[in-house]
Amino acid sequence: MTSADEGARETDGATPLDDDEAKGLIPGNVTTKSELNAWEALNVANGQEWAFSRNATDPLSVEALRELHRRMFGETWKWAGRFRSSDKNVSPYHWSQVPTLLHDLVRDTRAQYDASPKTPEALDEIAVRFHHRLVRIHPWPNGNGRHARLATDLLSRHWGRPLFTWGSNSDLISQGTARTRYLTALRAADGGNFEPLLEFVRS
Repeated sequence: MTSADEGARETDGATPLDDDEAKGLIPGNVTTKSELNAWEALNVANGQEWAFSRNATDPLSVEALRELHRRMFGETWKWAGRFRSSDKNVSPYHWSQVPTLLHDLVRDTRAQYDASPKTPEALDEIAVRFHHRLVRIHPWPNGNGRHARLATDLLSRHWGRPLFTWGSNSDLISQGTARTRYLTALRAADGGNFEPLLEFVRS
């Protein structure tokens, strides 16, 4: 199943958790899905504030990517920042491959940047490919899309590029036109066509 197929399975924007993962919820006062969404949104906002307060944040290390996930979800899930330990239908990769895949992603992205002409178009394409690959690896039990988008924005900022608009900053968690466009673009990238995703992130 492709990374974009999460749209058919994740009607509320969250990867289905197995029993052990679901037991990792930290706030004891959260009893409904809407309460969990609100709690997570606050945690993510605090993670974004932390990330953007650090002028030199470079997400191109495995530890930086793990720390970013911890900051975004560490008040919600005990396993924040820990790699998934089960397979997910939204990723073609076995969970045991995640550390190696992330190492390769970081290495390859650095090499692409070093070899590029560093034009705006070249840097945007490298960032988009980084984003797609990170989503496809699906390193975490949950929060992968939000984490990958923030990591990509940090990468763009680190390279002196404007942040992506992600469909004019629309809600990409809830079902809607923007999410459909995003998932369709990811599906095209799964097949090697990155043009729709390049267009979407600057729309």
